[in-house]
Amino acid sequence: MMPWKEAGDNDVARLCLVLFSIVVCSFVQCAKPRGTTDRRIEPEVRIERILAGLRPSGTLNDTTFSTFTLDDRMAHYNVPGVSIAVIHEGRINWARGYGAAEVGTEQVITAQTLFQAASISKPLTALAVMVLVEQGKLHLDRDVNEVLKAWKLPENEFKADKNVTLTRLLSHTGGINVSSFPGYARGEIIPTLLDVLNGTPPANTKPIRVILEPDSDWRYSGGGYCIIQQLMVEITGEGFPELMTSLVLQPLVMQNSTFEQPLPAELLSSAAMGHNASGEVVPGGWHTYPEMAAAGLWTTPADLARFAMGIEESVAGGKKALVSTGTIEHLATPRFGSFSLGLLVRGAGTEAWFTNNGGNEGYRCLLYAYVRIGEGAVVMTNSDNGMELAQEIINAIATEYQWPNFEPEF
Repeated sequence: MMPWKEAGDNDVARLCLVLFSIVVCSFVQCAKPRGTTDRRIEPEVRIERILAGLRPSGTLNDTTFSTFTLDDRMAHYNVPGVSIAVIHEGRINWARGYGAAEVGTEQVITAQTLFQAASISKPLTALAVMVLVEQGKLHLDRDVNEVLKAWKLPENEFKADKNVTLTRLLSHTGGINVSSFPGYARGEIIPTLLDVLNGTPPANTKPIRVILEPDSDWRYSGGGYCIIQQLMVEITGEGFPELMTSLVLQPLVMQNSTFEQPLPAELLSSAAMGHNASGEVVPGGWHTYPEMAAAGLWTTPADLARFAMGIEESVAGGKKALVSTGTIEHLATPRFGSFSLGLLVRGAGTEAWFTNNGGNEGYRCLLYAYVRIGEGAVVMTNSDNGMELAQEIINAIATEYQWPNFEPEF
């Protein structure tokens, strides 16, 4: 090797370039954000562990308990199909579908397959109400009978001293009856919302009435959300599906979601069939729910994840927030026990999280999300047996992503 002093100019330049490259590469490697190289691989590794790590809620702290695979538990619970979306670090980390959209067919579940969200329709309705409140079109603590025109809650002894307000309806403290709705099988005559409110045929549920003194107790009531639906339609003059699209679905880029009931013809091929507890397809594939605010949303886990991230965006006061931080915190503040205006809220500070579950004929689904730390998950199934499976999947996700202060609901 030639002594340094005898090296030519070109050799020196090449040597300097090599040394410079080594330094730069080392700097880039050190300065690179943690996990950047593995971001494309990491979800696959996590998915593999999650799909092999399902466990019932009562065994979460049992290190000796053997976990189950997703295939094992789908067979155990007789659930044909499931779809999952996971939120990590404030964005959708992954979304996948597994199993059959209809038992006995080759139609598979994908991340774009539509499911009925059932009662997870309610928190989206609550968010839309808060948007209208900020627009000055609705008032949370005003007697709803002062605003309703085409229909009003009949006066009785239970509401003599206290008004039924949006705050009370949203938090299930309005004293309203009719907890849930069975829906209408394909081929049945679908009632109007006024039919449902009045309990007149072809409605298959009781008239919606006040049966407890408002604010005296918590009583789950889909009937209360029917009153909210009527109020929103009357105050805006718009159809409920169109209203929800403009207020919530479109701003949150929930492109695979609709409140239209019945499901539009162009979306029929995208929907998973509902299945009963015996594993048979619900006659006609699914039921129709004119009670849209309470149970009418068709969506995907990824879109519900976008809703959850929208809540967090508003809490953080981000540029894409639908409502102000004060308004969203009002929505997420528990009113009775852990129940807020449409959500079940647990924990506090950075460890605060919210959840909601849904069950329509042939469908079960579950949402968990943290209010401030960008973590969460949604699981949707096309079976009446799907809730336990959904919770076991959530348990595996919570374990994998090390969710703080996690408390399973089922």
